[in-house]
Amino acid sequence: MRRLTTPVTDLQAGVCAVLDRRLKHESAAPIAVGLSGGGDSHALTLIAADWARRHGRRLIVLTVDHQLRPESRDWTRACAALAARLDLKFHALDWMGDKPAQGLSAAARTARHRLLAIAARDLGARVILLGHTASDLDEAAAMRLEGSTTPSPREWSPSPVWPEGRDLFLLRPMLALARAEIRDWLTTQGETWIEDPSNSDLRFARARARAAGFVPDGVLSAEPSDGLADLARAVRADPAGGLSLPRTALAAPDGAKLVAVASLCAAGTDRPPRGERLERLALALRGPLPVTATLCGARIEADTHEVRFTREAGEIKRANLPMLDLMGEGVWDGRFEVRASRPVRITALAGHAARLPAAEREALRRIPRAARGALPILVSPDGEVVCPLLEPASDVTVRALALDRLMAACGAVPDEP
Repeated sequence: MRRLTTPVTDLQAGVCAVLDRRLKHESAAPIAVGLSGGGDSHALTLIAADWARRHGRRLIVLTVDHQLRPESRDWTRACAALAARLDLKFHALDWMGDKPAQGLSAAARTARHRLLAIAARDLGARVILLGHTASDLDEAAAMRLEGSTTPSPREWSPSPVWPEGRDLFLLRPMLALARAEIRDWLTTQGETWIEDPSNSDLRFARARARAAGFVPDGVLSAEPSDGLADLARAVRADPAGGLSLPRTALAAPDGAKLVAVASLCAAGTDRPPRGERLERLALALRGPLPVTATLCGARIEADTHEVRFTREAGEIKRANLPMLDLMGEGVWDGRFEVRASRPVRITALAGHAARLPAAEREALRRIPRAARGALPILVSPDGEVVCPLLEPASDVTVRALALDRLMAACGAVPDEP
């Protein structure tokens, strides 16, 4: 996406055009907007509120108080006042607990996304609007020149936190607009906004990038390629929560990217693989020989025709994954969403297969051997063991998350679900 110079009178229409393209007019689900009180999110909230009213959608305002500055409570009250003026529901979200001495900006960003994701899910929203601009794209590029790993914000992307952000998407409809343009528009509307002093504090990389006024050439926002989305559509899910695809697909230009995403999704993890390990594996998978490897907690097996990605059961043991005690909804091992109408205890099948009922032991034979130990099982207080993926239960449902997560990450979900 290239930065544009937009007449003030056309600014609102341009933002609404993005909302029209990505959101469904007829959906009954609410939309969430992240409001910090700064000029960008202030303008987005005004425009989104008008768009939502015209299309009969509900808009909910979410404000995160990082509790890093003494005036943060006043900022939250200002955000609440704007929501009240627009007749919108408002929720204040607090980042509680100790703050790290190092990497504070990254920790605050992760905490913010996690709080927004949890609140949006609880409220029934599937999309969170954020006020990033073309100026943020410039600054992210400048920060990377300084050695930062800050990614460029994308117009449409899945929530970056897992598993809290499952099934949630972020929409940034102002990436074609510079920060100054947005403030010009706010001024014409008679609006005032908050200026965070940390934005000019040169101890922070983003403030240094902002002060430098760095403007890179060319495309600034790294949207997923159509080729990666097409590759994702060739991926299939199996009953054990794994993923598979034709081996020939990995010869495509985006093959290595797909290997990385499929490994993360099949393993339920969230740390991307190191470049050198990924490149070695992608090269081996493009060759003709059988391959067995691990990456990001996933086990990758390839024969002549197919590549399969499953959870490496040994990694569950090495990570010392605790049993999950659940009543209601939760996620186990980053791979399965479990909904239970009674209290359940969930752990991995490894070491318990002999205790399964006879019918489930027979069904287990149809699961690839390497994937069996990482299946979820329910352990009752008296030691009875059952696997709801092998024998469905009326009071416990299990949904594998890997394929939906992969499709979202690869850009194969282009608008509001």
